[in-house]
Amino acid sequence: MKTIPEEFKIVQPIEQKEYLIHGELRKWTGNRTEVYSSISSTENYAPTLLGSIPDMGETEALEALDSAMKAYGRGQGVWPTMHVKDRIECMENFVEQMTTKRDEIVKLLMWEIGKSLPDSQKEFDRTVDYIYDTIEEYKDLDRNSAKFQKNDGVYAHIKRGPLGVVLCLGPYNYPLNETFALLIPAIIMGNTTIFKPAKHGVLLITPLLEAFKNSFPKGVVNILFGRGRAVAAPIMKTGKVDVLALIGNSKSANALQDQHPKSNRLRLVLGLEAKNPAIILPDADLDLTINECITGTLSFNGQRCTALKVLYVHEDIKEEFLKRFSQQVDALTFGNPWDDGVKLTPLPEPGKPAYIQELIDDAVQKGAKILNKKGGQHFDNYIWPAVLYPVTKEMRVYQEEQFGPVIPILSFADIEKPLDDMAESNYGQQVSLFGKDVYTLSPLIDTLVNLVCRVNLNSSCQRGPDVYPFTGRKDSAQATLSVHDALRSFSIRTFVAFKDNELNNEAIQQLLEAKLSNFVSTDYIL
Repeated sequence: MKTIPEEFKIVQPIEQKEYLIHGELRKWTGNRTEVYSSISSTENYAPTLLGSIPDMGETEALEALDSAMKAYGRGQGVWPTMHVKDRIECMENFVEQMTTKRDEIVKLLMWEIGKSLPDSQKEFDRTVDYIYDTIEEYKDLDRNSAKFQKNDGVYAHIKRGPLGVVLCLGPYNYPLNETFALLIPAIIMGNTTIFKPAKHGVLLITPLLEAFKNSFPKGVVNILFGRGRAVAAPIMKTGKVDVLALIGNSKSANALQDQHPKSNRLRLVLGLEAKNPAIILPDADLDLTINECITGTLSFNGQRCTALKVLYVHEDIKEEFLKRFSQQVDALTFGNPWDDGVKLTPLPEPGKPAYIQELIDDAVQKGAKILNKKGGQHFDNYIWPAVLYPVTKEMRVYQEEQFGPVIPILSFADIEKPLDDMAESNYGQQVSLFGKDVYTLSPLIDTLVNLVCRVNLNSSCQRGPDVYPFTGRKDSAQATLSVHDALRSFSIRTFVAFKDNELNNEAIQQLLEAKLSNFVSTDYIL
């Protein structure tokens, strides 16, 4: 075992004893849940105790809901009626405080979810950039709305307004970035929020509690800890939540949605699972394709909704591709997140290696072979990626979103095979298409854009840059997340209209001159 660098050692477990409700950091004295890392800090392998969090339930959940509702105040609250520039100032205060916690959060990202040091640093920095980009986009949105339109004798002053109370549930694989991609636009648009961190990646929210408390009015941000079914379910059952914002699994989203008694009134902002394929044509540049497919399938051990989860390789090149791809998988470096050049890191979920082994066993039993020599080798907290071929539709690894290090590969002679499979799939997020001939690529692109929401040409699937739309068809997503689109997903068009007559024109002119209304305003925010 390599020595853990001093700056990354866990000196003392974090006992998270506070939670945020109605602008107060309240002390928790009830039951607690211990938080472990699958990374060992001893010679003989043993999970590392990182700390503990409150194990909350219905009482605290309903208190948080009551807090968010009071802060929204049926649309009369300080936050939803606040001037845009003042909400922006609150968000700027928050992100300034957040940046001081970089080292703490990066360290916890490594220990809690096993994300490599460069990727953990990137997640933090990307999240800060996302917040600043959101602020600039919101300024631009308000500038474009700072005007009056006239049609058929009626003036309209059209802006975007908040939706109400948002329940926000983030994922463990990007517990900072993707969670904040929901939370930040929801807050800045004037909504009030209840946020519960994911099971893994929960302690890294601890350094930010003070920043949330200090930056926003009471009740705008409420932060709970505990199991989703114990905390989120009671909130949904009240029917008082206006938006469910969740990045995770469609089963969880469906279960929560079903508990809302007035689901027709519930706005959904969902980023869900995917089974993104790569389609590798016979004229693909194999050097580039293999590198991109390694990144696509195994970046963060394949624990990404945007990961490549099935590869379709043309018959004409399958032998060379399979050989070279398998060799490169075995050449990857496994180690702890802070090790130099590490590509594969410990899996945060204790049961994940056993689950991946189940998929491998099922595939082998049904005719697939493990092509790489290290495939399926077990460590205490890891299982080496297995390259499986030939995979068929009857295998679990084809049917299920594996969300881990196992790579199913199919071959094809007729392009209709992968296209038909994609059309039949429950998912429709992205695809990677590898090839050169424009006469082949052109009709494929025209078809694929109708099956998924992003076609990546000669590159692996990914979410960023965050200014581009991030969404999916079918069971993969609902609503669109990007710097631009998320502001719209968490708001609704609303406007003041008035007939063109002397009374109305004089009233509006006085409103603008007196600057009495935060909504009726043509101020230009610099």
